[in-house]
Amino acid sequence: MGYCGWANTDPLDKTYHDTEWGIPVHDDRHMFEHLTLECMQCGLSWGLMLKKREIFRNCFHNFEYDRIAAYDEADVERILNTEGMIRSPRKVKAIINNARCYQKVREEFGTFCDYIWSFSQGKTILYQGHDTGRIPVSNGLSDKISRDLKKRGFKYVGAITIYSHLQACGIINDHDKDCPCRQKILDKYPTVVRRRDKEVY
Repeated sequence: MGYCGWANTDPLDKTYHDTEWGIPVHDDRHMFEHLTLECMQCGLSWGLMLKKREIFRNCFHNFEYDRIAAYDEADVERILNTEGMIRSPRKVKAIINNARCYQKVREEFGTFCDYIWSFSQGKTILYQGHDTGRIPVSNGLSDKISRDLKKRGFKYVGAITIYSHLQACGIINDHDKDCPCRQKILDKYPTVVRRRDKEVY
């Protein structure tokens, strides 16, 4: 079994893998949802994020970044007092901060998707060797995007978090070579092959 076998360990994992992970995202609300989940996941398990996803969705108004950007301290308290919510004031405030930064990126680039996809020239990246499991926790691309996001004021966007985000939103296709999802993405979306993942930017 290839490393995409993780998708068979839990029904939530399987659904997420089969219907979302690695499929290119070009909708800003959906992109913000992915980014929020990755930020909330820092220091915790991804399985917990999937289990609490509906709670996050309810707390953050379905990840509508414009509404989140307008949150105040009362909203922070509302979220932290929601049953089942991860009670981290720093993360909750970071999500609100990120929504405000997200708006500024949209003002500059038109959409956040246009901004982040510009780093790969609008194509999904296949790194040689990744399809056999030689996958890093971060790379030159995620480091570059992380640095740029931090410069723009985003929080919880380290290179490792951003690498996971690039996998999730389809900028990097890291499905196993024997995983049918890998080929579906190759067939449907423009792709570029890169020989290494330690790019220097």
